Amino acid sequence: MPAGMKPLEKFLKKQTTALTRAGGFGDKATGTGASRRRASLSRVVPFFRETSPESGPAREVFSPDTEEAPCWPSATADIRSPSLSSDEQSSEASLDTSWTPLPADTPDNLALALLDSVAGKRYGNCTETLLDDFMLTHPIFLASDRFQQVLLHQFGVDGKAGEGWPSWDGAERKQAVLSVAFRYLDTYRELLQEEGDRTNSFPKDLYLCAVQELSRFPELVEDVLKLQRWTEILQCPSEEDQESRRKQVRPLFRHFRRIDACLQPREAFRGSDEIFCRVYTPDHSYVTIRSRLSCRVEEILALVREKLQYKKAAFRPSDEAVFTTLGVNTHLFACEPSELESLLPLPEEIHWTPGDSKLHDMSAEEVATQLVVFDWELFSCVHEVEFVCYVFHGEQARWRPLNLELVLQRCSEVQHWVATEVLQCQSLPKRVQLLRKFIKIAALCKQQQDLLSFLAVVLGLDNPAVSRLRLTWEGLPGKFRKQFQQFESIADPSRNHKSYRDLMASLRPPLIPFTPLLLKDLTFLHESCKSFHGELVNFEKMHKVAEMVRSIRRYRSSQLALDAEPSPSHLQTKAYVRQLQVIDNQNLLFDMSCKLEPKDM
Repeated sequence: MPAGMKPLEKFLKKQTTALTRAGGFGDKATGTGASRRRASLSRVVPFFRETSPESGPAREVFSPDTEEAPCWPSATADIRSPSLSSDEQSSEASLDTSWTPLPADTPDNLALALLDSVAGKRYGNCTETLLDDFMLTHPIFLASDRFQQVLLHQFGVDGKAGEGWPSWDGAERKQAVLSVAFRYLDTYRELLQEEGDRTNSFPKDLYLCAVQELSRFPELVEDVLKLQRWTEILQCPSEEDQESRRKQVRPLFRHFRRIDACLQPREAFRGSDEIFCRVYTPDHSYVTIRSRLSCRVEEILALVREKLQYKKAAFRPSDEAVFTTLGVNTHLFACEPSELESLLPLPEEIHWTPGDSKLHDMSAEEVATQLVVFDWELFSCVHEVEFVCYVFHGEQARWRPLNLELVLQRCSEVQHWVATEVLQCQSLPKRVQLLRKFIKIAALCKQQQDLLSFLAVVLGLDNPAVSRLRLTWEGLPGKFRKQFQQFESIADPSRNHKSYRDLMASLRPPLIPFTPLLLKDLTFLHESCKSFHGELVNFEKMHKVAEMVRSIRRYRSSQLALDAEPSPSHLQTKAYVRQLQVIDNQNLLFDMSCKLEPKDM
């Protein structure tokens, strides 16, 4: 069952190599899962040239072998996320003037320090920042199960002065624990619901403990009622939600085959959601299976085995959620191990049929609008914690970044769609018209603040198989050539993508950022500074990670609103945009290009 490469691959690999040679990485990620996922950040932007971030010389970081305690960067050190605009950075700095980083400490002690701060400040400016930092980043250094145990234990502790919280009475301590617990449940609500019985015992156990304390601390009654509601929410989802998820089989966007399926509004995927997927045999026949999105490979084989009688896979049987890691045109095969070497790609992967595109009959305005709407639906489905899980935990993350992987795949899909449409067009005048239309689509996406599709279209036109079409580009009017040169300058990675970041600084929410660059920034922060010194956590780094996640939160702080009036054909355009037919084989694209304009022309 060989799957193709993941949707991203050279982009971060080049970045990692450059930083390693420059001595910029303080530590390396451990585990094949984490490294494979970070390495996968490149095939989305194969033509997005990389340069090292202009952060000056690499800061010396401690080695685990040294005996001295770490010297973390000062709170005033300028290592804010390069993804933030200058205005956002300055405004965030003004909010954090009173924020003091926690000293390096063990994970459990950091949790106690958080509770101490909440008990004393009760959500002041400083405490709110600390609480948000902890909630967004604690999976990096403190497993959720352990964090829940700490909260349960601290709620039941009747300490005396000098035993942890010297200045707070019992009620304040218990209210602090409940406040932190409510914030935890609110932040991870969807993820905890997905896990079911595995985590639903935490609010119930805390609720039972709180009920027993009501006679001693009657001021906890409102918190206990709130905790009871949380227990019901996590244990008993609404009947409407249960019924809709039970009936609905949810397709991945590149697996749409039915018009009514592709026109459905996007919702966040959960691991328990069911999808249809084709599994092929060596002779290219296939069976369609219905499976959970997060199922293991061994479960897929069990479904296929009923009809095909195959028992082995190129994947490990324990691999999970392989559907969202497949490439744009990657297919699953089930076969005997002896047949692996003889497997051939499906015909549509290595052959192409010339012909006129449906895009000729669609307006650039309507296509751009549908691109923006779909990108916003996909981007809105991504839980902010998925960014942390993707970079820091890779395939070993407790919560798989399923929705984030789909956003990255979409970026790759749009790039290849642009190249496919241009190279399938045999007529020179019509190819010139397509170039004009794509440049106009890019301009409209930029105007509507969808930088994901904007840069994906620009990078698609920068594909070597397209950029080498000299006769086609010469037929483009000067106005469009000049406009495309301006777009190329925004995609220029020099000076740490300064042009792109300047553009971001001029925009206000809602907007859709170029997600691969966000992940690159987060990965650079992760690799350039250690998270631990022995058992001590670098919480200053956690604060910087949380800043980057908060920038994503700001991008979605208001709802996207488009004023365009739908045309009579908007449903056809919507279906077309949501089920793009693309060729992602670069060798095939280059062969198509050479047939259109041979090298000797």
